[in-house]
Amino acid sequence: MKILRIEKRFCTSCMEEHDVKVVEIEEENIFKGESITYPAEYFYCDNDDEYYAEDDMISRNGLSLRNAYRQKMGLLTTSQIVAIRGKYGVSQSDLCIILGWGEKTITRYEGFQVQDVAHDSILRKLDNDPEWFIYLLENSREKLQPASYDKYKEAGMYLVEKSQSMYLRNAIFSQYAPYFGKIELSGNTILSLDKVSDVVRYFSNSKSVKYLYKVKLMKMLWYADALSYKRYGHAITGLVYCALPMGAVPIAHRLLILLDEINCEESEIDDGTIYNFKPTENKTYPNLTEQEKDVLDTVITRFGFSTKNEIVNAMHNETAFTETAPRDIIQFKYAKALSLS
Repeated sequence: MKILRIEKRFCTSCMEEHDVKVVEIEEENIFKGESITYPAEYFYCDNDDEYYAEDDMISRNGLSLRNAYRQKMGLLTTSQIVAIRGKYGVSQSDLCIILGWGEKTITRYEGFQVQDVAHDSILRKLDNDPEWFIYLLENSREKLQPASYDKYKEAGMYLVEKSQSMYLRNAIFSQYAPYFGKIELSGNTILSLDKVSDVVRYFSNSKSVKYLYKVKLMKMLWYADALSYKRYGHAITGLVYCALPMGAVPIAHRLLILLDEINCEESEIDDGTIYNFKPTENKTYPNLTEQEKDVLDTVITRFGFSTKNEIVNAMHNETAFTETAPRDIIQFKYAKALSLS
């Protein structure tokens, strides 16, 4: 018996007013042919040494039994179903419309009726696939109030963007998996995509940076990490760089430019695609220290107005580039000979 709290109340067991314990005990019952153990809540009367329950307790205990059954059978609990619905901010009745179910189905599932496996699978898919929710929502648009539709669409699109961001970050980390634990290749720094995003925005938002195309940005990132390593013994971002013909380029560079809040404008030209990095509305950099900003300012002072060819030529003269075989990883030990200080 676990005592949850003590309440002074009229005890319907001994029919006197006194301090009554509210306790939790482990009960076992048969539900749908299964033996289920679950926590149940009761009042306990010391005078009579008796447990008893009122209507609301009986109701909660019944729900606790059903949720324990759900867990045993691998089904969503009532609170999990409520949470899924809450992600989209959708009402019980509107979710039934969107899913094409009876109007009280969700109400029952969030109460005492245990869902079947088929409906449970649908709810799980809804939880994990906001794009599918948007698809179902569009098909139900005419059956919903316009204001409700707009509200659900906004919530769904937010979750779609959030899930895409998660997939992107996972894809980047997967490319960095071979380098985890090899901090000498990342400048004694663990990869931080939040820092990468802040550094790119810091450069693109600076009025002292012009012509910020992809080739130039990649070199500025390397110079920032190398200079930080030279000054303080650690890089800023944790990126790993390889030596390509035009200089240092971080691993997963094609994905890095897609990170949240980075404003990259893509354009087609005769000989390919160009990526131009533009200022963003967000001018705050919560993941950067003042020390790191000072490093970035030094890089901006040196290369802010440089053209692509100018920064590439500078990179070609760095010891880090001349001492690294083509397409090999650039080791940070060469940062000690960096032209910037």
